[in-house]
Amino acid sequence: MANYYFTPPTVDETPAGGPPLFDRYKLARGISVLRTNGVYSSFRYPSQTQVLAAEEFYLGGTKNFIDQETRDALVAQGYGAYIVPA
Repeated sequence: MANYYFTPPTVDETPAGGPPLFDRYKLARGISVLRTNGVYSSFRYPSQTQVLAAEEFYLGGTKNFIDQETRDALVAQGYGAYIVPA
């Protein structure tokens, strides 16, 4: 059975509260992916309650080792672009 790496999506943002020059600088911010009741959902800032209730949790911006079954479920729900072979 094949294995894969899943890296949740990110969004590029400018730093908050800086001078206008900082608007040219972008930081990649992770978006976490949680599976609750068999459905994968993206959360920018998941609460502790959401994380504890989730069956699976992938922290945004991290590389996660997954199996074929998890890969198939993620692809079916639109996260295929973030998966690469191990």
